[in-house]
Amino acid sequence: MADSQSPWLSLSSGELSAEINPLGAQLSVLRDREDRDLLWDGDPIIWNGRAPLLFPIVGMLAGGRYRIGEHTYGLPRHGFARGKLFEVKSATDSSAELVLRSDAETLAVYPFEFELEVRYLLRGTALSITTWVRNHGEQPMPASFGYHPAFRWPLPYGQPRAAHFIQFETDEPAPARRLNSAGLLRAEQFPTPIDRKRLQLADYLFQDDVLIFDRIRSRSVSYGAASGPRLTVVFPDSPYLGVWTKPGAGFICIEPWHGIADPQGFDGELSAKPGIFILPATEALPISMTISLTPG
Repeated sequence: MADSQSPWLSLSSGELSAEINPLGAQLSVLRDREDRDLLWDGDPIIWNGRAPLLFPIVGMLAGGRYRIGEHTYGLPRHGFARGKLFEVKSATDSSAELVLRSDAETLAVYPFEFELEVRYLLRGTALSITTWVRNHGEQPMPASFGYHPAFRWPLPYGQPRAAHFIQFETDEPAPARRLNSAGLLRAEQFPTPIDRKRLQLADYLFQDDVLIFDRIRSRSVSYGAASGPRLTVVFPDSPYLGVWTKPGAGFICIEPWHGIADPQGFDGELSAKPGIFILPATEALPISMTISLTPG
């Protein structure tokens, strides 16, 4: 079992190298074959995340609390998985499997017997991540899950920050969504900043926190500049996408979500929360993401 001093797991394919921190099972380093960093370094002065896993909720709860029947529970933004130590099930030179199981601490705030198993696999220029959300209880389990990787902005290939963009797989005409000051989903819809499949990155886009695409068609995006290598993020199982940074910071988060923050004014049970999926007893849901480095 991992402890607070557990060493990070080192993976390599020859083309990419990665390090996984058992605390949160978090991807914490991603480098190309020349040892150039592709992932944010988690500078705590700015933001100490790197690529946290979001479970059992994504985003904020109204009032920080949710209901199941007559009972009320509290959870922080994005849930508790990112602060929990995962057990290392297996590790090789190019893969790692880690698992988090419900315990007395989690049951006090999320009364479901779950297992969260995460598998990292490096092959060539691609890192694949698959997370299985499992319900080990006897009742249906409401849950959400999200990925939150923070990539260097700019990437280390000589292009200025202003030259970077996110290219979507297909046209994205649907409006974007925003959060209010309490971190809840606003009712208003906003004209999409995506133009001809491209989101040109600029700090002003994030003055009001995250950009949320809740009717996204694409299941992959590429990130980078017009010249030089790019990162491609594939997310076949996630119906939402968040894009976020702190204005002026050296990272951009491309976040495939299977869940979303509470809408402002929401007062329903957890099972009625937008973005929640319901896992029947003994069943599992796999949610995958692949990050690959592609030539310019």
